[in-house]
Amino acid sequence: MNELAQFLGYATKVFGLGRLIRAVRDQRPYAQIPTRAVFLSLLMGGILRVGSYLDLSKQTKRRRWRNLIHWPKPISDDVFGYVAERFNLTDLRATLFQVNRRLKANKAVESCKINGLLFLSLDANEHFASRSRCCPACCQREIQETDGEGRQQTVTEYYHRYVFAQINGPKLNVLLDLEGIRPGEGEAGAALRLLGRIRRVYGARFFDAVTVDSWYVQGPFLKAVDKLGWAWIVVLKQERMGVLQEAQALGAGQEPALRFHDEQRKRDVQLRPVKDLEFSQTYGRGVWVVHAHETWMEKKIAGGKKISQPQASDWWWMASEELQGYPPRVIYQGGHLRWGIENKTFNELTQHYHLEHCYHHDPVAMLAQMLILCLAFVLFNAYAALHSQKMRLGQVTLKELAHDLDLGLEADLPWNLWFASG
Repeated sequence: MNELAQFLGYATKVFGLGRLIRAVRDQRPYAQIPTRAVFLSLLMGGILRVGSYLDLSKQTKRRRWRNLIHWPKPISDDVFGYVAERFNLTDLRATLFQVNRRLKANKAVESCKINGLLFLSLDANEHFASRSRCCPACCQREIQETDGEGRQQTVTEYYHRYVFAQINGPKLNVLLDLEGIRPGEGEAGAALRLLGRIRRVYGARFFDAVTVDSWYVQGPFLKAVDKLGWAWIVVLKQERMGVLQEAQALGAGQEPALRFHDEQRKRDVQLRPVKDLEFSQTYGRGVWVVHAHETWMEKKIAGGKKISQPQASDWWWMASEELQGYPPRVIYQGGHLRWGIENKTFNELTQHYHLEHCYHHDPVAMLAQMLILCLAFVLFNAYAALHSQKMRLGQVTLKELAHDLDLGLEADLPWNLWFASG
């Protein structure tokens, strides 16, 4: 069966794709091209991994593409940029919410749970950097560089960063939302706006806990997460922190509470919990710390020979009081789970979805395109993980599956029947 037809059938049956597409609006006063045709082209461009608005405009020259979007003419790259500036961002976020809510209702994220807990990972990623172009939403930084004559000079670089919220697991990665970091603002401020909106839209019980890296080890941030109703896990890396020094002193010489072999990471692990600690006066509540000592054998090639060298690493995670009733292994797994957003999502979005390409340098257009990419990412990965027989049998990679979707449009099928109503 045609792969693209299978995908559209799955997305329509499970998520009501046609209804979601028709729900997205824009603010053009005299629209000549329907919003549905533009948004569907952008969404299909994300799913098929088209790298720019110029390339997408070439795709719209395909007769069957025009039949699918119900618009008889090609759409120029200028139109995509113009409409992207005027998209209703609330509508775009609502489509992402509807898809994720359906996935959770269908128990698709059950495999992401750890001991019954669903963790949300937060992390920031840089989207775009330039030394010549800027907009009102650009952050700035000073960069030292060497010119052609070997002299040091300072240049101003403009960039955009976004905080992403993701639920990830062994089978499925789900992006819930993202938030731009404003000029002069830190990651924690943008993350709190993001969490506040997620609570309003998704509800307090959509997930159970938040896992973040050391950038978020701040009393006001952790206190705000408590008030939002979620437990949390953070990585401790700064040696000067009193809570880390106290945990190291109390844990020194302590026998491990748990020893096990992590089959997934191929490491032997020892866990030592240290409870009833105080983080800071600004936080004002007790915390506990779990120390993980990991050992493994690393294989290298030296002098043309394979050798194995013993390696070791130490991790320190601080967790909220709400998680003290859970085994230390939950903190270990939840702490390492945060790397999924970087190792899986950011890498895949960058390599295959052109995450770091600026389609159109406008604050609203950039955020709109990022939300559309997130929606395309979730829909495609849900189809691959939950429906595609080829993926289950290991016959294709994700890249090959996307290529099969693109080739599917070449088939002489009644594409004009899709999304015909409304």
